[in-house]
Amino acid sequence: MAATIMGGLCLASPAFAAGTLAGTDIENMATASYETPGGTIQIDSNLVVIKVDELLDVTVTNSDPGDIPSSPGATANVQRFLVTNTGNGEEAFRLTPNLAVAGDDFDPALQNVVLDSNGNGVYDPGVDTVYTAGTNDPVLQPDQSITVFVISSTPATVNDGNRAEVSLSVAATTGTGAPGTTFTGAGNGGGDAVVGTTGADADDNGFLAVQAAILSLVKSAVVADPFGGSRAVPGSTITYTLVATITGSGSLTNVVISDPIPADTQYVPGSITLDAATLTDAADTDQGNFNGSQVRAAVRNIAAGETRTVTFRVVIQ
Repeated sequence: MAATIMGGLCLASPAFAAGTLAGTDIENMATASYETPGGTIQIDSNLVVIKVDELLDVTVTNSDPGDIPSSPGATANVQRFLVTNTGNGEEAFRLTPNLAVAGDDFDPALQNVVLDSNGNGVYDPGVDTVYTAGTNDPVLQPDQSITVFVISSTPATVNDGNRAEVSLSVAATTGTGAPGTTFTGAGNGGGDAVVGTTGADADDNGFLAVQAAILSLVKSAVVADPFGGSRAVPGSTITYTLVATITGSGSLTNVVISDPIPADTQYVPGSITLDAATLTDAADTDQGNFNGSQVRAAVRNIAAGETRTVTFRVVIQ
């Protein structure tokens, strides 16, 4: 029996996507009446009970905002898919990844399919549950969703700009088929299970994109208090330093660094620098600006082996 994955389920509204819950009994009784010298007589019909069958439907959607960046030889590429039970009954779903989609530039190697056990939408190694088909197929209530992570590695032989398509297929374990296909007695509550408009299976895809140039960003802070020390007290100045470094090969274009001003601090006007050159706060022709809540520096194009350094200051209130 498939295990129910409860931690990673996202509860939806009480109105079920496919209507009345599977297994619900719809009961109805008619009445008739007639007049006699002694008064009105009423009689009841027999009770008619119709059990609502289970409708098998599912959707899957890639949740990533765009291509997931990777690099030659990279491991633990993470792609996210949202699986939703759009049927009207509790159902288990079989998950099948496909990393050998025809027509793309390379095939990643599958490491794991993982279920988002804690429901935070973020892959947490050692916390989220590794999926094994037929062992812990996620069991979803009507309108419930679960995030599924497909974890892969990239071959070392790929080139900059190569893209790989990764697909996830999802199918109801009760059965799939043409809409209207019926599985007698297999529905929730003892009714039939009927395939809905999705065919009780669905798939979606996302892409990995190889970037031979890899960006890292390191942030540090130095505190100067009003008494010549380094204690963080009201009136102390914090100087933040952001260092962007490109490794690998090639270059990255239109790199932008932004940093929100922390709560309980106030930005020091005119304190933005890029590689020691002062930038203005206004959104003008230079590369920096402060919009009232965050500092932004458009460091533009960076080639592998280069760094860009942004600094700014705030005062603790």
